[in-house]
Amino acid sequence: MARIKDIVIDCGHPASLARFWAAALDGYQVAPYDDAELERLRAAGIDDPEDDPTVLVEAGPGVTPRIWFQRVPEGKTGKNRVHIDVACDDIHAEIARLTALGARVLGTYDHWVTLADPEGNEFCVLRP
Repeated sequence: MARIKDIVIDCGHPASLARFWAAALDGYQVAPYDDAELERLRAAGIDDPEDDPTVLVEAGPGVTPRIWFQRVPEGKTGKNRVHIDVACDDIHAEIARLTALGARVLGTYDHWVTLADPEGNEFCVLRP
């Protein structure tokens, strides 16, 4: 039986979007770059992790889903076909926190608020 391991989000700058989502999600962080990973990047001609075309955000070993951010050449042109819903205890405080991180509010509804991350990907914050 299939199970979700990773969610992959296309973007223009994976490192900065990964930092946004690591800060947005409780318990998640940008995966650290060990020597082997830095060598893999150097072999691909990338000297700075800031230029990494694929950046992983994870909660810890074995915890899923992990979230990958991958660079694509084209910008976002329409509504997401898939989006992330997040839960919180205080929606007003959470909206304030997320907008301070760089999200913007797109719409407010009875049971959720739709936001866009810094690259325009929609996600929803659910009311408790």
